[in-house]
Amino acid sequence: MATDAPPTETMFGPECFLNRELSWLEFNLRVLEEAENSDNPLLERLKFLAIFSSNLDEFFMVRVAGLREQAFGESAPQDHAPDGMRAIEQLERIAARTQELVARQYRCLKESIGPAMVAEGFELLRYDGLDGPQLEQVDRFFRERALPILTPMAVDPAHPSPRYHNRGLYLGVMLEHVATEESEALGPKRLFAVVQVPQVLPRIVGVTGTTPGRTSFVLLEDVVAARLPELFGGFRVKSWTAFRITRDSDLELLEQESDDMLRLIEDRLKARQRGQAVRIEIASKADQSLARLIIDDEGLHDGGTGREAGGTAGYSEVYQIDGPLDLTALWELYKLPGHDKLRDKPFAPRIPRGLGRRGEDIFTAIARHDILLHHPYESFDPVVDFVTSAANDPRVLAIKQTLYRTSGDSPISRALITAAESGKHVTALVELKARFDEANNVSWARQLERAGVHVVFGFLDLKTHCKVSLVVRQEGQGLRRYVHLGTGNYNPTTALIYTDLGLFTADEAVAEDASALFNLLTGYSQGHDWQRLVVAPNDLHRRTVELIEQQARRAEAGLPSRIFAKLNSLVDHRVIEALYAASRAGVPIDIVARGICCLRPGVKGLSETIRVRSIVDRFLEHSRIYVFGPDEEAQVFLASADWMPRNFFRRVEVMFPILAPDLVQRVLREILPVYLADNVRARVLDEHGEFHLLRPADGQPAVRCQIEFLDRRGGGDVAAS
Repeated sequence: MATDAPPTETMFGPECFLNRELSWLEFNLRVLEEAENSDNPLLERLKFLAIFSSNLDEFFMVRVAGLREQAFGESAPQDHAPDGMRAIEQLERIAARTQELVARQYRCLKESIGPAMVAEGFELLRYDGLDGPQLEQVDRFFRERALPILTPMAVDPAHPSPRYHNRGLYLGVMLEHVATEESEALGPKRLFAVVQVPQVLPRIVGVTGTTPGRTSFVLLEDVVAARLPELFGGFRVKSWTAFRITRDSDLELLEQESDDMLRLIEDRLKARQRGQAVRIEIASKADQSLARLIIDDEGLHDGGTGREAGGTAGYSEVYQIDGPLDLTALWELYKLPGHDKLRDKPFAPRIPRGLGRRGEDIFTAIARHDILLHHPYESFDPVVDFVTSAANDPRVLAIKQTLYRTSGDSPISRALITAAESGKHVTALVELKARFDEANNVSWARQLERAGVHVVFGFLDLKTHCKVSLVVRQEGQGLRRYVHLGTGNYNPTTALIYTDLGLFTADEAVAEDASALFNLLTGYSQGHDWQRLVVAPNDLHRRTVELIEQQARRAEAGLPSRIFAKLNSLVDHRVIEALYAASRAGVPIDIVARGICCLRPGVKGLSETIRVRSIVDRFLEHSRIYVFGPDEEAQVFLASADWMPRNFFRRVEVMFPILAPDLVQRVLREILPVYLADNVRARVLDEHGEFHLLRPADGQPAVRCQIEFLDRRGGGDVAAS
């Protein structure tokens, strides 16, 4: 496959760029700020605490693990680092900042959210504070559900240290033999042992409260810790601590060969639990000798006191936690039934404009006019209906579909199975390397294959990240193709909480490109002259830079110009350099970057015309919108890709144009201005890499873009629930 070559040299000094990893940590701070924000409903604040922890887990498993390999291993870095920081320097800065953020997270839990939860009737009980009836409940739970699962594990020369599972919660125990005449023969006098807290059981164990109407619970690890003497009969518990280890969990498949990618992915998933440790979280009150056993056994750095490597003095991978470990468990509280007043108000997505005419099927609607969908404000049901209708329509001959992240009970995957079983030609490109969704995708791939779907897995060294669905239908004497393209996944669950845009079209040139794209994915077919779609790794990077440079030339010629980019992350240094050049030429540039931004805006002589903002709110901002040119001449694109090296060079991505003039105007007049007007949840980036929350000026109305979109919802009808 012919591809752009990733640029390796930068025309600008390191002072012109922000560090990628530190920028990501500042994004996670914005998530934490939503937990701290008392304007949010209480359980939504709790949710943001859980998301903060989940985000941090993935960051350590992938990004920190990669830096650690660069710093202490022999592998070369995969991405150019224009900010100039060495890997060890980045690790030190990451560790220091993460320690600050985690401490702030637990302060928020203890000093703000915790007391508010108590005021709303939630009650976290300690095991030693349970009354008689509560002890009976917990005892029954322990004996009936926990005890049959628990496995006490001694660690000595005859019982080597277990390989602690990635993100598993464990209790480390120091035991002392209770001397009796018959006990001397079995086991040493002192013993280190571990017990894994079962992941198959809820962390939140409900109990009947002392006050009617209160939601009372105890933590599972507290229950298990209280029963340690029963698990280690004949020993006295001298001390115990909870701990949790995070491991390198990136599936590295480059340079590997396999005749069966499905089997290769399954093998790597098993290995993921045994990757190199990159972080340990341990109770702050842990006995130091006990903690040292675990830390040293895993070879973790602890500010120069643990395993040494060059330049690691002060760098620590040990996080001492003053509170419950692994706050992703807070999802269990968030999902408890009831307590609706403590959550965001529910909403009903509307049917997108152009759909919903009485008696009109979806293909007739698409043939009549292109249809733009704005999720979650507009329903995802038409996307599901597109595939399910195709599966059941006798005139549909073929369906081709990419699947990157699907829901556990995916209606789209089930529709593909139905279509194949009814004799249609069905092709599914299942991306097995979708990070942390690999197991789900492996399961669906097996089911699809059994049903007769032609399942392919793309390329070993490239992720297929584009979102495309193609339906071939017999109409009259010929065939007509219908296409859906999106910025987000074919997942009805996340479509309710992610903001994304999608396009239905029967445009023949788009359909021709979509067919060529599937031929590329299934048969390596190349040489197609792309008419509408811009595809990575073929030419998305080149075309993006070209579009930016066109606006720079317009500005230099004294013509109106403009660049708008809404994306998840802005990292690629060549694109940033092109934006700097465009800014120097006078192009007004607005960036809405949810996560990472390595560009420094507002620097005199470099980026004075560039404004960068980030929006973190109820819904995860996930749509990618790229606009080049003033309104009357604007080229509007949607894409599956961010402006990152991995999207440009290591993934199959698609950027696609909005062609219908009314839909172009909808993006320009109804979507972009609302994002740029937000002064409630928007944060503006300064040249030093810090984000500042906007507030309405005196007399200025408050604008919260997601609420504005909820209130508008595209002007369509309310979708059936």
